[in-house]
Amino acid sequence: MSSAVVVVAVAALWLGGARGKKYEANWASIDSRPTPEWFDEAKFGIFIHWGVYSVPSYGNEWFWHHWTQQDKGYKEFVDKNYPPGFTYQDLASQFTAELYDPDQWADIFAASGAKYVVLTSKHHEGFALYPSNYSFSWNAKDVGPGRDLIGPLAQAIRKKKHLRFGLYHSLLEWYNPLYLRDKANNWTTQTFAKQKAIPELYELVSLYRPEVIYSDGEWEAPSSYWGSTEFLAWLYNDSPVKYSVAVNDRWGQETMCKHGGYRDCKDHFNPGVLQEHKWESAATIDKQSWGYRRRASLEYYETIEQCITYLVKAVSCNGNLLLNIGPTKEGAIPVIMEERLRQMGSWLGVNGEAIYSTRPWAYQQDNVTGDAWYTRKKDKSAVYAIFLNWPTGGVGLLGHPQLTANSTITMLGYGSPLKWNVTDSTVRVQFPDLAEVYRPGWAWTLKMTEVAN
Repeated sequence: MSSAVVVVAVAALWLGGARGKKYEANWASIDSRPTPEWFDEAKFGIFIHWGVYSVPSYGNEWFWHHWTQQDKGYKEFVDKNYPPGFTYQDLASQFTAELYDPDQWADIFAASGAKYVVLTSKHHEGFALYPSNYSFSWNAKDVGPGRDLIGPLAQAIRKKKHLRFGLYHSLLEWYNPLYLRDKANNWTTQTFAKQKAIPELYELVSLYRPEVIYSDGEWEAPSSYWGSTEFLAWLYNDSPVKYSVAVNDRWGQETMCKHGGYRDCKDHFNPGVLQEHKWESAATIDKQSWGYRRRASLEYYETIEQCITYLVKAVSCNGNLLLNIGPTKEGAIPVIMEERLRQMGSWLGVNGEAIYSTRPWAYQQDNVTGDAWYTRKKDKSAVYAIFLNWPTGGVGLLGHPQLTANSTITMLGYGSPLKWNVTDSTVRVQFPDLAEVYRPGWAWTLKMTEVAN
């Protein structure tokens, strides 16, 4: 059985057998649960990093850690801009969120063409964006905004017909005394895990019913310390999202790229070759930070062409793209990030047929120019070749498709069939005049029918 067939067969198990199965608290059982079909169909999601680190908006979201470790740039920034004795906790009162408009955010996300949204409920700093019963005085209700920031966004997202809501959660907290004590005991005690981290996860699921749980902060302690399999067994068997929730693979220092749900493997993971197991690439528009950064110049923002490239390569190789933005402390989405999201929506409005609900084809990257990537319709009625650049001389070259006399080639966004021929086993496609194709382009999709292979 070919790799592409294995991928489709595994995905098909979701509707056929997963709902009646009882999962046990061990990795063999947890790993047998298929990723929900909706997640594979979606292909594109939005990541949001927002927290107290959005206040200094300097460096990146690890601001507190870098400052505490006496990183020169961070220390000089604090010494220059804050009074003696200033603490990281003092920043929380400036995390005001007065411009936060969840409905406006949801409008932007819907316009982007994304199918799911994942918000940071709590990063490694430990600050919760909701009134957690396990984060006293260090949450958005008790300090700063003075209200729940998660619930209103969850409601706004769910009002959009094609959007699902998810949450990121960091297991570790850098400077929580309970965590540091367990760490000093070489994880033989589980005080922090049992009294803080895992109870938060149960709380988040019960309060907000996220359909994605993006776990993080797993690298220092094993999954046995976190009790990860016990939580996931409950999530899959008894939680209110047991049938629809998708989770990643960051559940302990030994689990990344091996256990859990879809494979996340590392930040910006994008292998460029087919992966049999469903995976996701988490990438950020600001190349140097996941959170908002006031000093980011234009050169540090990904272009729309690069964002589309991430998406196309991921989908071709059985992955999704989770594209990150970082709002300001006031709750505004930076205009350049909004522009990128709306540009993605514009491109997907024309080319989404080659992205959503597609499957990997027998080949991923074309072997002639290397500039085209393939997907195919779920029912195998068409193969798509997405050109990341307009071909030289307006002639697209494809080495993999085997076409027949009944084959047709069209370009998404252009009405008429295209002329083509085969020379030395290479398909040569005459592209239309660029002026006649929809604008802006950024990448162009050929749809081929009656493909013999």
